Amino acid sequence: MKWIGLGLLLVILALLALLAWIRLAPDDVVRWHVLPDTVEDRDLAGGVMRRVPGDLAALDAIIRAEPRTRVLAGSVEAGMVSYVTRSRVFGFPDYTTVAQRGDMLLVHARLRYGASDMGVNKARVERWLAALRQG
Repeated sequence: MKWIGLGLLLVILALLALLAWIRLAPDDVVRWHVLPDTVEDRDLAGGVMRRVPGDLAALDAIIRAEPRTRVLAGSVEAGMVSYVTRSRVFGFPDYTTVAQRGDMLLVHARLRYGASDMGVNKARVERWLAALRQG
């Protein structure tokens, strides 16, 4: 009985350490503040890409209003901004990079951990773009 309690305690401590790592792991700007060579309208297992007409400054204001979202790197003036949005309960980070190319916005949202985000990034980006279209 004593060994079961000790084993359970160790499992709980390991889970707490994992959750702490997810929340506290540093963000690698070099890895996340980039766009793929080609951005097209495409759904991915762990994210989404969109190419839409729009203005980076307007979309930046919408994204900055999103709860649990902060700028990772870049600026509107530089023409490209990367954001980190964390999930409410466990704090899983998702990264979204947006760049202005002429009158088009290139958007790439993706997860950091796991293989699928169950459509969370797509829903978030679609909500942002709908707000942008509404002005």
